[in-house]
Amino acid sequence: MKLIRRRQYSSINKQMIGGSYIRPNRTSLLPYSERKKLVQKEHDKIMTKIKESLSKTCPSLPSTSPLFKQFSQRLHACLTFHYMAPLPYMDQIRAKQEREIVKSIRRKSKKGKLILRESDKSGNLYVGQKSVFEQKATEYRQQTGAYEELSSNPLEEILIKVTRLLNDLHMKTKYLSDPITLRPIMNTIHAATTGISHFLDELIRPLFNKHAQPKPIIDGNDLLHRLEQYDRDGYLQPTTRFFTSDITNLYTMLPQNQSLDILEEFLDEYHLENELQGISIEVIRQLAEIIVGGAMGSPFTLTLANIFMWKWENNIICKKLEPNEIYVRFIDDIFFTSNESKTTIEAILQDANKFHPNIKLQANIGLSILFLDLLISNNNGILSSSVYHKSAAEPCVVPFISDHPRHTFANIIQAALLRAIRYSSTLEIFHTEYRTIRLMLLYNGYLSKYIDTHFQEFFAQYLPISSLVPLIYDENQFLIIRNKLFAQPSVKEIQASQEIANIERKQASKRNKFDKTLFLHYTHENRLSPFKRDIHKIYSEAFQGADAANLRLIIGHRNSRNIACELIQKKPYSSFIKLQPAKSKITYLPTEHFNV
Repeated sequence: MKLIRRRQYSSINKQMIGGSYIRPNRTSLLPYSERKKLVQKEHDKIMTKIKESLSKTCPSLPSTSPLFKQFSQRLHACLTFHYMAPLPYMDQIRAKQEREIVKSIRRKSKKGKLILRESDKSGNLYVGQKSVFEQKATEYRQQTGAYEELSSNPLEEILIKVTRLLNDLHMKTKYLSDPITLRPIMNTIHAATTGISHFLDELIRPLFNKHAQPKPIIDGNDLLHRLEQYDRDGYLQPTTRFFTSDITNLYTMLPQNQSLDILEEFLDEYHLENELQGISIEVIRQLAEIIVGGAMGSPFTLTLANIFMWKWENNIICKKLEPNEIYVRFIDDIFFTSNESKTTIEAILQDANKFHPNIKLQANIGLSILFLDLLISNNNGILSSSVYHKSAAEPCVVPFISDHPRHTFANIIQAALLRAIRYSSTLEIFHTEYRTIRLMLLYNGYLSKYIDTHFQEFFAQYLPISSLVPLIYDENQFLIIRNKLFAQPSVKEIQASQEIANIERKQASKRNKFDKTLFLHYTHENRLSPFKRDIHKIYSEAFQGADAANLRLIIGHRNSRNIACELIQKKPYSSFIKLQPAKSKITYLPTEHFNV
């Protein structure tokens, strides 16, 4: 396979492009009629959101109020002005060049029977022969035995069963007139079961995060907190070994019936019947039976896998570890510490592999181990940690020339420095990661002055630095910053806490702090940068004196389609997702619609 690494956008500017790259001002080259449709679409989305929000927060303001008409007219005029305004000459040339490049890639991919995909971890784009993909897909199906060829299109049967079950739920019946025996092999994009999967995930996942013990870790920062506490408590010895393991094909090989049994057991054990929005456990199982099938893109698959692993780890691993040892899991990746011999640890692994024939572990044991994005080492009883970069991964972040809001680039720098300080156990390790970050940013087109400015701003939050070179040379200064940042929760930890808080808020019927806030979104392009300021002005003037003027208005954005979405076709052909007369036999979907 061949990596797509560089593409020329101008005679003096070459930029490494990953799947996250967004072509600047991509809609500016559309015909006038298409841009009019975009204006109307954006206008309708914003107006729908405003009317829905104000009907709840400002009931005294009827939807027929002339204030809405006034706001609508000014909003439409503002959108029309921005979308129809001509681009500067150089921006127009660049937009045309990049559009032609995308068209050229599509033509060559079709002519050469190539398949373009985004890599699973790094987000880089790669291209390979269709025949190679088909061969690998066949090998995978034979290896796992988890897929079967269907003799007929099951779409009609799925729709009938989903509709019947939802109708029964709406009528609040206690049982189904026809037991569901269908088990879809694979869920496609916008399948009939997608809404059910989202509903179950939103219902069960926060409850699992709140009640499950042991709790899955959220990220590497979470694990480091536990390891440093383990070290402070005196449990880290020169002989302490680290164990990591990855479960092979967990989503594909997830035992369906057993997973649903464990789901019922989990809900019963923690007495969660009253937290299921009035839905019985029996009905939840009936809903889950429709959508199970191990599709990795299905939202509920992750939650169901976590619940299955909750049973597995409590029965197999946790009971055999000493109480003071660390055991954590991140989906299908496992980590634990042990002061036992290597033979004892291997015996635990063997027992774990006997739990279910579909669940097999690939384990690593040692004094230095890789886990997620962490490199963890036991140096004769001294804990050492650093950021781990996979050797095969390209140093890609969002390119500086991409059509993202400007705060995106500042956030990338801040996130990289936060991770570097938290993960680096010494100043020397941090210096190495600091240089890696700088080179990565330069490689992706970030200006040296821009990098230095944001490095300075970051360190100035914690230390008075007057040097022109934004770098820490004192070990004590580094430890001060690290201790401050290490005590702060990461973004993922905050999100998990908010999910749990939302459950408690619903139970206590407390007011949401965003009750008096109005969120509006628009699709971002560089040429639309002034639009956020304009809509604030239009809103404040249109609703001046009304209750709506007291709301806090926050304008967010939606990103345009990135280069991966433009070049990669994921949606199956219409012939596969339309109801058709049954045929004698249908084959697998074309290989290009699967991530192998």
